[in-house]
Amino acid sequence: MPARLKTHYLKKVVPLLMEKFNYKNIMQVPKIHKIVLNMGLGKLSEAGKDYKLIEDAAGELTLIVGQKSVITRAKNSIAGFKLREKSAVGCMVTLRGARMYEFLDRLISIALPRVRDFRGTSAKAFDGNGNYTLGLRDQTIFPEIDYNKVEKTKGMNISIITTASTDEQAKELLMGMGMPLTKQ
Repeated sequence: MPARLKTHYLKKVVPLLMEKFNYKNIMQVPKIHKIVLNMGLGKLSEAGKDYKLIEDAAGELTLIVGQKSVITRAKNSIAGFKLREKSAVGCMVTLRGARMYEFLDRLISIALPRVRDFRGTSAKAFDGNGNYTLGLRDQTIFPEIDYNKVEKTKGMNISIITTASTDEQAKELLMGMGMPLTKQ
């Protein structure tokens, strides 16, 4: 059974975008290619010394998305940051297909409304190539995380990579999917 958001995309968003941008072929319609979640823990982990904190973050990210996360490591040594080469600095996961649509649906309908004083996400966070990045300060907005078991709150970046060629097309795509973008 296809994800609820994918069905919505195919039935409502595709015809809307075809009409708005005068696409002649359905293959021209932009779509979401992948979603990348990243938790950078450089300062929190004290230059990789507290490995338990990184393992906890990787476990929480795995719980949130339902797919095993990967621990990211430093490529270079930087003495000013007390960072050694190959020390653990964070974790990430890349979602595609059905899991991507399920996560985006849960993000839009459950997690974002749980943010305190939420008035929408910034419409200025596009990169010029049709991709959107959203920063969250707290991982406990996701219902999969038990608040009592969290030692430190950790933020994350969520990058939504689309096949859109312009920011305007990507903005219409995300708004059609239900992303609460502000009117700025």
